[in-house]
Parts: sequence; structure tokens; C-alpha cells
Amino acid sequence: MDTLSKKQIEEELEQLDGWSFEDDTITKDFSFPDFKEAISFMVRVGFEAEALVHHPDWSNVYNSVSITLSTHDAGGKVTEKDIKLAKAIEEVYQ
Repeated sequence: MDTLSKKQIEEELEQLDGWSFEDDTITKDFSFPDFKEAISFMVRVGFEAEALVHHPDWSNVYNSVSITLSTHDAGGKVTEKDIKLAKAIEEVYQ
């Protein structure tokens, strides 16, 4: 699995609103009106992640969801799989 360069990651993130690159991961925090909306989002993202065979590191506290993506098979670095999942997550969030 090929890792992306910092420049490649930054170029991809220009098209992913609110995502940031830090510590060899891409991350974003999402906010919702309430817990029900937050958990619903997580379920929908779960189906997308399963379809891509790539799963996020995430956490939920009441109405917020924090997502961190990296590829374990690539030594915990960012790959195209992470970008694809981030794009799918954005589609769910819309």
C-alpha cells in the first residue's frame, strides 16, 4: 500500500472541508443537533467503511463525532484508502 506524500495529502484536503493532517493521520470533528443524529451518522459511515474495507478510529461524545483516518497496513500512514473514506464520510455528512 503506497503512502501519500505530505504535498499529495494537502492537495486532497483542499477539497475536504474541515479535515486536517497531523501525526500521519487525517482528522475531522463533526457536530450534530443531538446524540440521535450523531449516532445515526456513525451507523451510516460504518456501512460506507465496511464497503471500502477500511475502518476509522473514532469517538463519540453526545452530539459530536471525532474521526481519525490512517492505514494500518501502511504503517499507520495516510493512503488513498483514507482519502476515499474521507470523501465517503463527507457525502454521508451532507
